[in-house]
Amino acid sequence: MTDAERARASLAGHTIALCRGEEVLVSDMRGISPMLSFIGEGKNLSGWSVADVVVGKAAALLFAYAGVKEVWAEVLSDTGARALEANGIPFACAARTPYIVNRQGNGMCPMEMTVQDISDPAEAYAALRRKADMLRANARK
Repeated sequence: MTDAERARASLAGHTIALCRGEEVLVSDMRGISPMLSFIGEGKNLSGWSVADVVVGKAAALLFAYAGVKEVWAEVLSDTGARALEANGIPFACAARTPYIVNRQGNGMCPMEMTVQDISDPAEAYAALRRKADMLRANARK
């Protein structure tokens, strides 16, 4: 079984699964939180294969920043696909969508809006980290 196949098989019941060799990481956190957490913890994800429930441009740029080698998504946005292509990351998906919607279903995801005009993965990581911190701070109020 390839890393990509193992990641897809490990996705069942989770929001994201990453695989490299016998190592498998899964998370049930929503959105881009798992990737922000893995990167923030200093986890070396270079060369890992990823299976994710929803991949938009924000997630795609985080995958590029982390150095993942391939991505499979249940749902992939057009902007996410372009970001993966621009960073040389092979991908496949079950379904495509123009963009990722917010949790209320009435507009674009705030993380997607954050990276709308960003193409550099390192710049995207910094912007997404700031946005996530801001949203967490506002949720506590």
